Amino acid sequence: MAGQATPAIAVLVRQRIDHRVHAYSVDADTPNYGVAVADALGVDHTRLFKTLVTDVDGSLTVAVVPVASELNLKALAGAVGGKRATLADRALAEKTTGYVRGGISPLGQRKRLPTVIDESVTGHETVYVSAGRRGLQVELKPADLIALTDAITARIAT
Repeated sequence: MAGQATPAIAVLVRQRIDHRVHAYSVDADTPNYGVAVADALGVDHTRLFKTLVTDVDGSLTVAVVPVASELNLKALAGAVGGKRATLADRALAEKTTGYVRGGISPLGQRKRLPTVIDESVTGHETVYVSAGRRGLQVELKPADLIALTDAITARIAT
């Protein structure tokens, strides 16, 4: 794993969380990028989750949903007691998390943000999320993902 260390992977190693890192090659500008990543890895689309940084009533909030799903912004706002949610500005999301688009991980972010993971996450033995760099995904147990991000789960995907 030399050369693959990211803040997300460092958190998993430091906390001694069982995980596997998976490399893939998908162009960052590919339409339906997350679905293409799942296909490249041979993973069911419901097990690979994308990380979206949102703005809920002026506060940044992380939403984690299956790659083939859309984020229900109204449901996300409701899950955190807010009124209105929008996708955050890309530059602000990258600056706040310390990651670039296509490589934003819910783990090891520069600033810890409130996190909501779609409740479907609990229906899998393991799930995949970005490992903090384009070309890397990390596989871990849903309970570990929820605990490490101090997340709540709610139905936020459509």
